[in-house]
Amino acid sequence: MLNVSEAKPSKPARPPSEPASDVLHHREHPLGFFFAPNAVAVIGASASPNSVGRTLLYNLVSHPFGGTVFPVNSKRSEVLGIKAYPSIAEVPEKVDLAVIATPAATVPGVVDECVQAGVRGAIIISAGFKEAGPAGAELERQVFEKASRGKMRIIGPNCLGLMNPITGLNATFASAIAKPGTVGFISQSGALCTAILDWSFREHVGFSAFISIGSMADVGWGDLVDYLGDDPNTRSIIIYMESVGDARSFLSAAREVAFTKPIIMLKAGRTAAATKAAASHTGALTGNDDVLDAAFRRSGVLRVEHMAELFHMAEVLAKQPRPRGPRLAIVTNAGGPGVLAADALLTHGGELAPLAPETMSALNAILPPHWSHNNPVDILGDSDADRYAKAVEVLAKDSTSDGLLVILTPQAMTDPTQTAEQLKPHAKLDRKPILASWMGGANVAAGDTIQLRPGAFTTDVADSEAALRAAREAGAHERAQRPQRALRNAQPGGVAAGPAARPKNHSRSSEGGAETLDRGRVEAGACRLRHSDSGDTARPHGRRSRSRRRRNRLPCGRETSLPNDHAQDRGRRRLPEPRGCGRRRTGV
Repeated sequence: MLNVSEAKPSKPARPPSEPASDVLHHREHPLGFFFAPNAVAVIGASASPNSVGRTLLYNLVSHPFGGTVFPVNSKRSEVLGIKAYPSIAEVPEKVDLAVIATPAATVPGVVDECVQAGVRGAIIISAGFKEAGPAGAELERQVFEKASRGKMRIIGPNCLGLMNPITGLNATFASAIAKPGTVGFISQSGALCTAILDWSFREHVGFSAFISIGSMADVGWGDLVDYLGDDPNTRSIIIYMESVGDARSFLSAAREVAFTKPIIMLKAGRTAAATKAAASHTGALTGNDDVLDAAFRRSGVLRVEHMAELFHMAEVLAKQPRPRGPRLAIVTNAGGPGVLAADALLTHGGELAPLAPETMSALNAILPPHWSHNNPVDILGDSDADRYAKAVEVLAKDSTSDGLLVILTPQAMTDPTQTAEQLKPHAKLDRKPILASWMGGANVAAGDTIQLRPGAFTTDVADSEAALRAAREAGAHERAQRPQRALRNAQPGGVAAGPAARPKNHSRSSEGGAETLDRGRVEAGACRLRHSDSGDTARPHGRRSRSRRRRNRLPCGRETSLPNDHAQDRGRRRLPEPRGCGRRRTGV
C-alpha cells in the first residue's frame, strides 16, 4: 500500500494551448490525408483534350506535392505518358486519395472498388446526383452507403476538387493552382471557386486551403472548419454557403474555431427564388434565413451580404492583422471623402478614434496651420508624398486608434505613385491594420499597382466605404470573442491541451443530405436559440424561451454568467455544465 507521506508531488498542470499550435502533441486530423496524401489515384484519367480527366491528371503531376499519382483507365495502358491501371485494385501501392471523374451511374461501383482496395477517401468530381432529381439522389445514397461500410470519407459529389497550395497539391480541374497564403476558403459552388482563384492572382492573395465541397454527401462544413481550425497555416476561414447540411456539426465546430480564427461567410438563398435556384444547383435546401442568421451570430460566424465584401474580407485578412477594437483614424487630402468615410465607419458600427494630445502636438508641428485638427485628419489638397508619410507615421504611433485608413485623391500637387512608395515602410504595423483607398482612375493606377504587390498594406477598392466595411468585419471577430475568451482564461488550467473533439466522421442528414432549418426544428441545428450573445431574442417557434442567464460557479469558486449552450459545444470547449441541466457534473 502506498504511504501517503511518501507520495510524489503531482506534476504541474500543462499550460493551455490551442490544437493548431500544440506541435509536440499534434495528432493527424481525420481529414489530413485529403490535403497531404502519399498516393493519389485518378479514376477516369483521360488523354482527351479539354476533358476533366485529363486536366485532373495534368494538375496533379505538374505540381509536385510529395506523393505518387496513378492514372486509372480500363481502356488505356498509359495516359499522358504515365502507366495506367485498369482498376484501383491493381494499383501497386495503397492509395490514400481517389479522385473520381466518371459518369454518375458508374460511381457507386467505383466507390465499392475503392472500399475493397482500402482507399481512405475520395473526391467525387462527377455531377448528376441529387441535384438531378430522384434517380440521382438514389445514386448518391448508394455511394454514401458503400463508403460508410468501409469508413471511407467523401468530398463531393458535383465539386471542383481541392487544393493545398502550401504543399502543391492540386486535385481540381481548375486552370491553375492558388498562391500559398493564410486564408482557408470553402465554397459550395465550383464556379465561384474559379472566379475567386482568378481574382486572387491579380490581388496577390494566397490560400492555405482551397476547397470545393459540392453536394456534401459525407464531408460537410463542420468537418472542414474543424480541420482548418487545427491547421497551423490557416489564420482565417472564408465560406460561400448555399445549404447548411449538418447544422449541429457546423455550428459546434464554428463556435470552437471562432475563438482563435475569424470565420467569414456569404450565405446564399435569402429569398424563395434563390432557395429554388440553390436546390437545382446542389440539390439541398437553404433553411430559414432568420434562424440561420441568429445561429451564425451565436457561433461567432461573421456574415457578409455581398460578393464584393467576401473578396475584400479575404484580402484584408490575408494581408493585415486584425484590429483590436473599432476605433479608426482616417488620413485624407480631401474633406469630402473623409466625411463619407466617417459616415460609413459610424454606420457600420465603428468609431472615430480620438486623437491623443501628444498626437495633436506632433501633427501641428508637421502640418499646415489650416489642417482639420480632428479625425478625419485632413492634411489639405496640396499634400505631397512627404507630408502623407509624416502624418501616417505620427498616427501609426497613436495608442488611441485600432487601425488607419489612408485616402488619396489625385490633385495636381499629389503624386499617387510616389505617395504609395513613401508609405510602404508602414505596411506592417503590430496589431494595427493600415488600409488605403486611392480614389480615381488612370492617374492612380500606378499607385494601386505598387500597393497590390505581395506584402503591401492596402486593399484594391475604389472607395473608402468598402475598405471600412472589410476592416470592421475583421475587427468584429476580435471584439466578439473577448468575453468568451476571458471566461475560458478564468478557468484553472485554461483549455485542455491536445486535439479537440471533432464532429462525427460520418453524418448524413435526412432527405438525401438536405437538412431544412426552420423554427420548428431546433434540434436539427438552430443550436437551441434560447438566448443570444448579441442580445437577440430570436428563438424557435413553439418553444418557450429561457432567456435569463444562470449564475454558474467555476471550480475555482468564482461565479460567472454563462449561456446555457448545448452539451456538444460544452464538451468541445471544456466548459462546466450549468446547474439543473440534467447531466452529471464531471468537472472541467
